[in-house]
Amino acid sequence: MYKTILEKFSEEVKKKQEGTENYLKRAIEMIQFCREILVDMKSMVDENDFESVPEEIYFFKQVKPQPMSYLIYYTHVRSCELHKPKAGKQYKIRFLEKEMRKVNKFFAKNTDFTYYMEQGYTYMDHTFFTRRGIEKFPLDPTENQYFDPDFTTSHDLLWAKIQAVYRYIHYLREQLQKLHGKELEFSIDKRHQVLVWTNSKTALVELIYALHNNEAFNYGKSDLNTITHALEEVFNIKLDNVSKTYMEIKARKGSKTKYLDELGINFQLKMEKEDGLS
Repeated sequence: MYKTILEKFSEEVKKKQEGTENYLKRAIEMIQFCREILVDMKSMVDENDFESVPEEIYFFKQVKPQPMSYLIYYTHVRSCELHKPKAGKQYKIRFLEKEMRKVNKFFAKNTDFTYYMEQGYTYMDHTFFTRRGIEKFPLDPTENQYFDPDFTTSHDLLWAKIQAVYRYIHYLREQLQKLHGKELEFSIDKRHQVLVWTNSKTALVELIYALHNNEAFNYGKSDLNTITHALEEVFNIKLDNVSKTYMEIKARKGSKTKYLDELGINFQLKMEKEDGLS
């Protein structure tokens, strides 16, 4: 039911993002567009509602957060562009660094739910992503402007904001790179999408230790902390107590390299399939 509207949304997002280099103008246009899409979605929900709980969960977990996350993201961008100092390089840098600290505080505050979503858990979905679960969790007062009791669950807005903030990190880094005078690692026209690690944190720790052991970076001269911090930045994730996780990996029964084994097996199967061997 929502496939057509999401396809339209994705096409328009791509078109509008490529249309102008003026961040403020783009933000204003995207905010209006996202609001229109959400109004259309709400009308569909009002007219049809949901035939089952799984359908409701799917909508509030997978469908609505797409335009909502862009709405929140571009609201942040608009605010940043409007309030960023107009002159003085160091004033601008301090302002953007302060925004980065806000981002870190947001993720620190929402560690448990971010972890729940990153791990792909579903056992609380009936509470987080159905409207009848809204009384069990207070809404973030900063998002009350988006609240509609018939079109909101206890956590769909938070999930949308998490995705929005990941995009905002990318925007802030780009602004800081420009101010520090460093060449961007990607052009404006061919900017890569933000990479978000969506496998388990334990899997990433396993990969980090394997890469470090194999001297994969800087001819083996990079230490674990350097590699960890670099991959946290690349994949927009915060790893907690990496050494403890490594000890837990070492204590596994059976194979201690589950993720690396899975990577190897799946890649081998892919190549065999492509060669018609399986």
